[in-house]
Amino acid sequence: MSIRTGRSARNRLLRRFSLPLVAIASGLALTLLAASVAEAAAKPPNPCLDRAQRAKLNCPDFQISKPFGLTADPFVWPGHVVLRAGNSINSIGRGPAELLGIRDSRYGMRGRQRIYRRNGGRIGVTTGARLTFKAIPGQGSYWKYLYAAKFELFRRDGEGRRANRVRRGPKVSYCLRDLDHSRPGLPRSPRSYVYPACNQSLKTRKVTLGTSVGWSDVYPPAYHEQWIDVTGLRGCFDYLHTVDPRNGIYESNERNNAASVTVRLPFQPGPQRCPGKSNAPPGGGDDTPVAPYDYGY
Repeated sequence: MSIRTGRSARNRLLRRFSLPLVAIASGLALTLLAASVAEAAAKPPNPCLDRAQRAKLNCPDFQISKPFGLTADPFVWPGHVVLRAGNSINSIGRGPAELLGIRDSRYGMRGRQRIYRRNGGRIGVTTGARLTFKAIPGQGSYWKYLYAAKFELFRRDGEGRRANRVRRGPKVSYCLRDLDHSRPGLPRSPRSYVYPACNQSLKTRKVTLGTSVGWSDVYPPAYHEQWIDVTGLRGCFDYLHTVDPRNGIYESNERNNAASVTVRLPFQPGPQRCPGKSNAPPGGGDDTPVAPYDYGY
């Protein structure tokens, strides 16, 4: 058989199988899109944003502190430099942020939010929240809230305005727990923790995650995945942390879920000298957590 004949036969085979494969891929994409649209349509409205319903509920409210303790780390993997930062997810609403996880796969759970009524009892809301069994090097695995937060790096233009996003960090899963009693003066803030360390059993069928009013879930800069890869970047950037970016926990205020500091890269500690922002060192200020960190949570 000649080379030309062989190529023709191969092309016929490719046409024969490629069209069905394209059709299958397109069908799968449409199926996933339809499922996503159906899930969004089935998601109920947030009762904490309705004035009449909110008056009957102790709704939660998350606020995230500015990234703190920024440190350049060239040892995560060879040839790369990452910029580490700690963060603190603070519960400052009238009631706790609480999720009940119910097992629906080997390493996953569907989450159902619990919102407490002011006159007693609670309601359950299906918000689309997910829990995952997350492995942490040197510690084991924990049941954590998936997409509890995100790390992003945005370039700033010459006038100090936030422009395009250039990088994202890998950290998205958090335990949600009572680690630091950061604001004990808030009404309905319990004196001792209610939500302890995350469950580590792969056999469990249900778990409860949460953060009480006046408590914070804090992670130091050295913790696993607390970074953004900044290899090769130069200039001024916003290092942005956002809590609950996919709105898996309904809150009374959805507009206080992000905080940032401005950094100049390559990173050096101290004043960053970027236009449009204070020259104070990144991560400083009154909201920088000083709690003792527990790496075992």
